[in-house]
Amino acid sequence: MSLLKESQIMKIHYLTGIGALFTVAVHIMFRVIVPFEQSLSFHNIIMNYHNIPYVVILESILILVSIHGFNGLRVILLELRQNTKWENAVTIFTIVAMIGIVVYGTRTIIIANGFAFR
Repeated sequence: MSLLKESQIMKIHYLTGIGALFTVAVHIMFRVIVPFEQSLSFHNIIMNYHNIPYVVILESILILVSIHGFNGLRVILLELRQNTKWENAVTIFTIVAMIGIVVYGTRTIIIANGFAFR
């Protein structure tokens, strides 16, 4: 089922982990420059979606963490059983779930961005 070797999949896992650390650090730096209580206000949250670099960071975090997390879940589930049918089912499930999370998160960003422009 897999088009990639397990070693290539693990390289992707490591790279997405490193990428997630970097993007989350940038996200935290965005949050540190605003007082905590103000950063939680509805107006401030919606206005964040006017800031295109911030939206890019949010989308990057969403994609990197989804790939990294669902690949980690895939590895854990593959350790439960060791047959081809199980491996194919787990791989398909994790890919579909990952795509679903990314689509739903992107939808949320788009809706919030549209709301910000009203």
